[in-house]
Amino acid sequence: MSGAEGVLRIFAASPGATRVVLIRHGEAECNINRVVGGLRGCTGLTRLGRRQVVALADRLAATGELRDASMLYSSVLPRAVETAKLLRPVVGLTAHAIVEECDLCELHPGEADGKVWQEVLDTYGVPDWDNDPDVVISPGGESWTGFVARASGAVRGLAARHPGEVVVAAVHAGVIEASMIAFLGITPAVYRRGWLRILHASLTEWEWMPDEDRWILLRFNDACGVPAA
Repeated sequence: MSGAEGVLRIFAASPGATRVVLIRHGEAECNINRVVGGLRGCTGLTRLGRRQVVALADRLAATGELRDASMLYSSVLPRAVETAKLLRPVVGLTAHAIVEECDLCELHPGEADGKVWQEVLDTYGVPDWDNDPDVVISPGGESWTGFVARASGAVRGLAARHPGEVVVAAVHAGVIEASMIAFLGITPAVYRRGWLRILHASLTEWEWMPDEDRWILLRFNDACGVPAA
């Protein structure tokens, strides 16, 4: 697939519509070390992760596809903040301050934060979210229901704050998945069968039609030109 083909949308954006572009962070240290990456466990991107985001930035500089963005957001977790900083020069016509928002974070892990995932499973067990989506992942952490509501609400908030604009946010796979579940009406059970696999440094773009409160998926998981390894 050529670079030009990789950035084509199935649907063209409507004139004057609000667009929200969600970019997953590059590969993170907590991903490869299998550590729960909350505020304690996240130590930023790997060398490959930085290379992935730089490759995306080079592509965006060449295509200018996010040149019309008015604002750049990020979660407060280091892997997302680092991603946003690397993308900042190519998002919008002028350098924007990066606005960090906790509601754009991955699921809040509570006491599991910073622990190896196997230790978390041994200590707290696997939450049975199919039968009880309100159970928390660990004490002080977030439930599945709470996370989807919080993360999709944060994306909705970006659109509401910037009517008719293009906004970009460096976020996490879970936040993108939560938007798909909330805006497309996908059931959590279908999601957990594993049909969504969000690539590092990929773009997912939404268009919001405020008069109808309707979300249109313009592109999903676009990682054209981004190295996988």
